[in-house]
Amino acid sequence: MTSVDIRTRNLKRPVDVAEYLFTRLHQIGIRSVHGLPGDFNLVALDYLPKAGLKWVGNCNELNAAYAADGYARVKGIAAIITTFGVGELSAVNGLAGAYSEHVPIVHIVGCPSTISQRSGLLLHHTLGNGDFNAFANMSAGISCAVAKLNDPTEIATQIDHVLRECYLKSRPVYIMFPTDMVEKKVEGERLETEIDLTEPANDVDRENYVVDVVLKYLHAAQRPVVLVDACAIRHRVLPEVHDLIEKTQLPIFVTPMGKGAINETHPSFGGVYAGTASSPAVKDMVENSDLVISIGSMKSDFNTAGFSYRLSQLQSIDLHSDHCIVRYSEYPGIRMKGVLRKVVERLDLSQIKVLPPPKFVEPEAQVDSQAVITQEWLWGRVDRFLRENDIVVTETGTANFGIWETRFPANVTALNQTLWGSIGWAVGACQGAALATQDESGADKARRTILFEGDGSFQLTAQEVSTMIRHKLDVILFVICNDGYTIERYIHGMDAGYNDVATWRYKDLPAAFGATEQTAKSYVVKTRGELEALLTDKDFNERKGLRFVELYMPREDAPKSLMLTAEASAKRNAMTE
Repeated sequence: MTSVDIRTRNLKRPVDVAEYLFTRLHQIGIRSVHGLPGDFNLVALDYLPKAGLKWVGNCNELNAAYAADGYARVKGIAAIITTFGVGELSAVNGLAGAYSEHVPIVHIVGCPSTISQRSGLLLHHTLGNGDFNAFANMSAGISCAVAKLNDPTEIATQIDHVLRECYLKSRPVYIMFPTDMVEKKVEGERLETEIDLTEPANDVDRENYVVDVVLKYLHAAQRPVVLVDACAIRHRVLPEVHDLIEKTQLPIFVTPMGKGAINETHPSFGGVYAGTASSPAVKDMVENSDLVISIGSMKSDFNTAGFSYRLSQLQSIDLHSDHCIVRYSEYPGIRMKGVLRKVVERLDLSQIKVLPPPKFVEPEAQVDSQAVITQEWLWGRVDRFLRENDIVVTETGTANFGIWETRFPANVTALNQTLWGSIGWAVGACQGAALATQDESGADKARRTILFEGDGSFQLTAQEVSTMIRHKLDVILFVICNDGYTIERYIHGMDAGYNDVATWRYKDLPAAFGATEQTAKSYVVKTRGELEALLTDKDFNERKGLRFVELYMPREDAPKSLMLTAEASAKRNAMTE
């Protein structure tokens, strides 16, 4: 009897590794798995249904990674399965974006057997040099943990560890899953105890000290404001943020990446702060504050309109997922969640000074029915089209910048990829987000998912519309047809041919991708009157399935915030020593 036989006999409830892994995915909230089949993951895929997981089946691995990103932003965590080499490398761009923007995705790679790896066989999908770790090494830099499931005695522990790391650090993890490990046995009794996803507690004394310092400056401030950014969303501190606002009524602002973090109908909500691209009233209130409590900030160039923040560190408190900074003092290892919770509990309301936030000015409601649709008019009109609980996805380009000035109804979720900025991301992310809400609530109660996508970006990942149709997802997709890459034109080459794209018959694509009259409907709008009629049409708003809209806008028209940011980007690109 071999040592493996003895070990298996000693297991209290032996289960196959694939069953263990996929059961764990289900336990942490995943219901659908994105990816593509390949010969090194096929046997593992057979185990998905038994674990209660649905296989999505994307058009390519890059789209699958984008979709997993969108799914995780709505559902909390996602999974993607690819095959060794050719499949996983196609997904790397999407997973790098998830790492950059703190999005938790479990990347499972079906790979050659441990026997093949030890023998150094010249297999397909390899580099031909016998190195089976090359691709795992490539992914290590965009993963917060890597697990190579080579030893059955360690596999269960490895799986539990990487899944916990993925969730708590809110970043992708990489699991290398050899074909001969899929049916190996591990201890199934462990599955009766779910993985502990509780965030580690701060050191009590150090946390209390930071809380005392924060309260000292908050109580002394005459014009305090709160500024919420993306990592407040990703690292799950929005309940504490909302408790802070409900208790204090302090003016609260969001960054472009933080859009949707705060209920924008709340009386304390002041708008989007992005340095010089902010509205004058927002810019004035934030930059003249004597204390800015910044929560989960990511001060990238596009998130700050070209690094145009005018905030003094001497008047700032920066709270992050793994450290806090109060003025010029940094406190490593002190996480913002515990600090925020205690600040809310201990603050003295009698010492809190509250100024009213800037008033939101409703755009003109009158419509010149024959006028062209401009960026300024569109984004001022969108807020009356949106509904509570909608999911709004905006692509890098005019949509990402234009949505800054749209005032959301309550509980709208906004998805954007402002830091990584990979064009085409939003089509896949929209599919993943729509599937996530369907998984959460069922097809009948799923939230509407609305995508604003530029024509240039759309052409990179258009195939994923077929996945939306295939899974009967409730999506409204606006393709902004303005003849190419507008954001690139404003950075460099307004009339350059490399910023042009081919002219597609976009409205015909749903039919080409297999849609029927029941599963999708296409529309074309070229004037404000036509768009107004569409946005108020009952059938357009109420029907299920895909609504695909060709939306025509002038080629050189762009939101002012995009123009300012692009100008700053062009200047940085031209800098010399």
